[in-house]
Amino acid sequence: MPGFVIRLLICALGLWVAQAIVPGVRIDDTETIFLAALLLGIVNAVVRPIALFLTLPITVVTLGLFLFVLNAAMLGLVASLLSGFKIAGFGSALLGSVVVSVTSWFASQYVGPKGNVEVMERR
Repeated sequence: MPGFVIRLLICALGLWVAQAIVPGVRIDDTETIFLAALLLGIVNAVVRPIALFLTLPITVVTLGLFLFVLNAAMLGLVASLLSGFKIAGFGSALLGSVVVSVTSWFASQYVGPKGNVEVMERR
């Protein structure tokens, strides 16, 4: 359970950074950020694998670049389901999904596979 909460907080951080620096991404309040993070996790766990399978040929042809479009679509789907989360257009969704992905990747470097915060030592 702590791992789930930490990953939810990481996703919420990514959404907060995206709404702060990407023009066209607007989230009304803190509650909506956490609800969007939860919903984005559910959408990425349920809808994204199905969409990935259905778009596999175009993903292969574009050498994986279509995954950016797929991530933007998942973010757009979450925005369409929440009233306090607005995305102006495809460009904002694309840039927002990149920011969320990079922020989540960077923050996840400090979280272990079970969700525990890890301390790295350099010798």
